[in-house]
Amino acid sequence: MKICYDHQIFTTQKAGGISRYFKYLIDGIRDTAEDNYILSALYSENMYLEKHDLPSVIGKFKFLFNSQKKILKRNKSYSKKVIKQNNFDVFHPTYFDPYYLPLIKKPTVVTVHDMTYEAFPHLFPANDPTPYYKRMVIEKAEKLIAISEKTKADILKFTKVPEKKIEVIYHGIDLVPPIYADVENLPKNYILYVGGRWSYKNFFFFIDAFEQITKKYPDIFLVLAGGGNLAYGDSEYLYRKNLSDRVIHINPSDEQLNTLYNKAQCFVYPSSYEGFGFPILEAFNNECPVLLNNNECFKEIAAEGALYFEDNNLESLIFSLEKILEDRNLAQNLVMLGKEKLIQYPIQTCIDKTLNLYHNL
Repeated sequence: MKICYDHQIFTTQKAGGISRYFKYLIDGIRDTAEDNYILSALYSENMYLEKHDLPSVIGKFKFLFNSQKKILKRNKSYSKKVIKQNNFDVFHPTYFDPYYLPLIKKPTVVTVHDMTYEAFPHLFPANDPTPYYKRMVIEKAEKLIAISEKTKADILKFTKVPEKKIEVIYHGIDLVPPIYADVENLPKNYILYVGGRWSYKNFFFFIDAFEQITKKYPDIFLVLAGGGNLAYGDSEYLYRKNLSDRVIHINPSDEQLNTLYNKAQCFVYPSSYEGFGFPILEAFNNECPVLLNNNECFKEIAAEGALYFEDNNLESLIFSLEKILEDRNLAQNLVMLGKEKLIQYPIQTCIDKTLNLYHNL
């Protein structure tokens, strides 16, 4: 069996949860004796890809890929060429661009990571085509992978897709001991925030809580990991709160991110909505106490492995933060419960169930 993964997420992401998910699947196929894959991309700057994942035809023509616009144009053209050749058994697009629909002749699997656009349409520009593209590809696909029961429920809520078309396959993580790398000038006491800072992620709400925490804990810092460089709105909000010197932003490598989790007082995930919440598994794997928004998805994924605060309740968030910071027995118990929960999410289970779905198609 040969699976074709397309270029989309590897063109648009240099790093990120979705591209890492597909890289796990590619590695899983490479480890089998009977299956193979094609990646329909000519060039990518994604950190998870290895040289042998892509055609070795760039060479002196690398100048043709010296901008994001050029990379997208040429990868998309190459992907169309691969799809037209039809030399594969199952097609698994890595995002929602429907460019392939007029060309595809083989069964298609689409992974739905969340239904954010559908659940919060008011938070996105009205001219953003993503929800329309997404509906087109999930309606045409033979099978959908939902990464949680919550995501499955939302697919059924917001689309007309029949339930029999959806299979829940949880994300997973490699359960080998983490590799750590030094992070310069890391404060001794800090709270960790990972990822995006926009809208439903509740970053500014979290900063309001952190402002109150600093009044009681004068040596506490906040470390922001990833999510792109601080935007003007982020830095100005921190300035107005007199927190500019208490907040550190880092774009870490995976090994450095492991260190940030491992040395943090706790990891806080204040988002109101996620399809899964992969940083929860990262925190569990690095023995970091976890504090989560009490939403359906996080309760499903983390269960008793985390402490929760009530959504949009500032007092609840502050109370829960103080509880973790002051009660180290509680923090250690959360670490233990998180490690026990983590055992339910080996990456090999995700790979095996996905390969089984391919074979069934």
